[in-house]
Amino acid sequence: MSSAILLALAVLILPPPGVERRVLLLRRVPPRRVPWFRLPRPGGVLVGLLTGLLCGPGGAVAGALVGAVVWRGLRSRAAERARLSATSAITSGLGALVVELRAGAHPATAAQGAAEDSEPAAAEVLRGIASAARRGGDVDATLRALAAARPALRTALGQVAQAWLLSSRYGVPLADVLDAARCDLDRRVAFARQVQARMAGPRASAAVLAVLPLLGVLLGELSGARPLHVLSSSTAGQVLLVLGALLICAGLLWSSRLTDRAVLP
Repeated sequence: MSSAILLALAVLILPPPGVERRVLLLRRVPPRRVPWFRLPRPGGVLVGLLTGLLCGPGGAVAGALVGAVVWRGLRSRAAERARLSATSAITSGLGALVVELRAGAHPATAAQGAAEDSEPAAAEVLRGIASAARRGGDVDATLRALAAARPALRTALGQVAQAWLLSSRYGVPLADVLDAARCDLDRRVAFARQVQARMAGPRASAAVLAVLPLLGVLLGELSGARPLHVLSSSTAGQVLLVLGALLICAGLLWSSRLTDRAVLP
C-alpha cells in the first residue's frame, strides 16, 4: 500500500512527456493566455485513475483536480520562461540594429543585417521591419500587428513601435530611441529574472505545504492508523478527500497568482 502511495505521488509531480519540445516551440509560437482553470489533461487523468484505484471515486476526483492544477502550473511556468527568453532575444536584436543604424545603414538594410545574427523570435520581427521599411510602409503599424499576434512579445514590440513612431513623427534619431527602448527592455528582463529567482523560495514553500497532507496520510498508514481505509471505505472519507483536494488546489492557485504577479515586469 505504501509503495502504491509513493507511485501516485511520483506520477503527480512528474512532468508529462514532451515538455522540453513544447518550451522550445513556445519561443516561436505565441503562447495562448492561460485560463483560470482547465479540464484535466492526461497527466491529471492518470493521477485520478491511480488514486481512484486506491481511494475510490472520491479519490479519483481529488487526484484529477490536483493533477489538473499541477499541469496548469507547469504550463504557466513554461510560458513565463518563454516570454522572458523571447523578450531577451528582442533586446539582443535591437542592439544589433542600433549598431547598424549608427554605422550609417538604411533602416531596411540594418534590420535585415541584424536579423541574420538574431534568434528566431527576434529574426522574424526584424525581417518584418526590414520588409516594411524597404517598401516605405508604416513600420510602427507592422510592429503593432506583430505584437497583437504574439502575446509573449506584446510589451517589447509595443515599445519598439512607440520608439519608431516617435522617430518618424518628430525627427528624433532612430538609433537613439531604439537604444533607449532596448535599455528599458533589458532592465525589465533583468528585474523579472531577479524577482523570479527570489520567488523560488515561496514557490517551493507552497509546494511543500501542498504535499504535507499527503505525507500526513502516508505517515498515518506507516504507523498503523489506516487513514486510507477510512478515506476509501466511508462516505465521510470520500467527501473529505474531495474537500481536501479542493483546498489544496485553492492554495496552489492562490500562491501561483501571487508569485506570478510579483514576477511580471
